[in-house]
Amino acid sequence: MRTTGAAIIIFFIILIIETYVYQSLKLLVKNLSAKKARLIITIHWIIAAFCMAAFLYLQFSPRTAQPETIRTYLFTVIFAVYLSKFFGVIFLFIDDIRRFILFIARSRKAESSGKKISRSKFLNWMGLSFGGVMFGSLMIGLKNKYNYKIFTHFLGFNNLPNAFKGLKIVQISDIHSGSLKNKEAVAKGVELIMQQNPDIILFTGDLVNLVAEEFEPLKDIFKRLNAPMGVYSIMGNHDYGDYYNWDDKTPEQKKKDFETGRTVLSPLQKKNIDYLQDMQRSIGWKMLNDEHVILEKDGEKIALIGVQNITGKGKRFQTYGNMAKAYQGVKDIPFKILMSHDPSHWDTEVLSKYPDIDLTLAGHTHGMQFGIELPGFKLSPSRFMFKHWAGLYKQGKQMLYVNRGFGFIGYPGRVGIMPEITVLNLG
Repeated sequence: MRTTGAAIIIFFIILIIETYVYQSLKLLVKNLSAKKARLIITIHWIIAAFCMAAFLYLQFSPRTAQPETIRTYLFTVIFAVYLSKFFGVIFLFIDDIRRFILFIARSRKAESSGKKISRSKFLNWMGLSFGGVMFGSLMIGLKNKYNYKIFTHFLGFNNLPNAFKGLKIVQISDIHSGSLKNKEAVAKGVELIMQQNPDIILFTGDLVNLVAEEFEPLKDIFKRLNAPMGVYSIMGNHDYGDYYNWDDKTPEQKKKDFETGRTVLSPLQKKNIDYLQDMQRSIGWKMLNDEHVILEKDGEKIALIGVQNITGKGKRFQTYGNMAKAYQGVKDIPFKILMSHDPSHWDTEVLSKYPDIDLTLAGHTHGMQFGIELPGFKLSPSRFMFKHWAGLYKQGKQMLYVNRGFGFIGYPGRVGIMPEITVLNLG
């Protein structure tokens, strides 16, 4: 939810970043000819002015009046430019700390020599170079938005009924239909899912970005998903339309929603949710809204539980789900799988109140669509927001798997964290 206060704070941070970069550029071009120096500084401020104007346009013009393609590309440019500059400025900030320490040390001497403590050209070059590498990575990452990767895991459970040993689950999450413009690439992703020969397909929420209509162009493609035991889905935070400016909500109600962290659905918003769920049912997906199904095979049973969005992040995301309602009636089932969009729910409720939930499947984080993943090592800014943000986690006998997302939102790309199709083999 956009607020004027947050926009002003972000804009102020942008101005600080631009000031830092400008001071660095002045040092680096001072040995060039006056003409070349002016050209470089002018180009810097032209790009800066464009980015700041674009930011103000995105924040303060009605979102419904912003063409989707233009909005996406403007966001991409702003995101890439200022994320790159932010990391570059870190080096400049380190240099300022160095200069401050030197200043304090010299001021303790009798009447300092009066010489200025100059910026380090090395750190200036390091900052701008690092920012350039970051910007280049983000540009290259634009090619990875449909670069689907298969993540396969074999999970062992002592209490899994014998009839279900070898069960192959394919999990997908965070499709974000409004961002997916290349239908041919999406179709290849769906084909890749079906090539895994899943016994059951589980979708853990965020089918759209803002409104249900985004799914219409892709409905026939995702209708191709099928599995012997069915395709099941739950709601993610984006699926409720909380980030859309509904005309039938008063300013007072919008303010109350933001302050309480709980959205009261307007008639139009509820209609949007109903339409989104109806479309999923029309293509054969079975919605689990705070409910469960019992899966049977050779006389043995496991429970599949699905909750609406439940968050452990306070007001940042809304909670709609009711875990107690979904759980009711499955206590005596020997093995339980939970679909819950937000992985923070595992920490705040599942582990403490439901120790017999064997496997929880979540999404939501996208791994921030940016990071590093190497064998035995993974790092992303997402880890500073979520304790569990990508892959498999274990605590005691319980497991959590966080899918990195099939689609994308905001930045239309992936750097290091690829779009994911999860294959889980139970044994």
